[in-house]
Amino acid sequence: MVAATTAVAAALLGLGGGAAASAAGTPAPQAQVQSPGELWKRTELFFGTGKPDGTEVTDKEFAAFSDREITPAFPDGFTRLDGNGQWRGASGVIVREHTHLVVLLYPFTDRDAEREIEGLRADYEKQFQQESVLRSDSVEKVSF
Repeated sequence: MVAATTAVAAALLGLGGGAAASAAGTPAPQAQVQSPGELWKRTELFFGTGKPDGTEVTDKEFAAFSDREITPAFPDGFTRLDGNGQWRGASGVIVREHTHLVVLLYPFTDRDAEREIEGLRADYEKQFQQESVLRSDSVEKVSF
């Protein structure tokens, strides 16, 4: 795995990855093929479900939040994944909880997305007594 990662990194950086591929018996590619698509923003929101009183946001409560808040903000679609995570709260205690991960993909021209995303975070924190909703942003190439 490390050798493959190093070879890929070297090829991407132009540090002889082609020569390494040829030496390994694999011909170096003659031309790179562009994948279809365009650059969009990607935001991942991590909605924890543990409440300070020891209870959890139920699936029914999160579904209602999603129907009432996320769907109107992003009517073209989003993806929800469920998992388990942990983080260290402001008190220093490690919290382990069920988490709903919402993945949003939207064009750079969507002028309302930033306001909508921050509104979702603030509303969830307030409604369910959350310390925070983790946000992660990146740029992705997408094609439909």
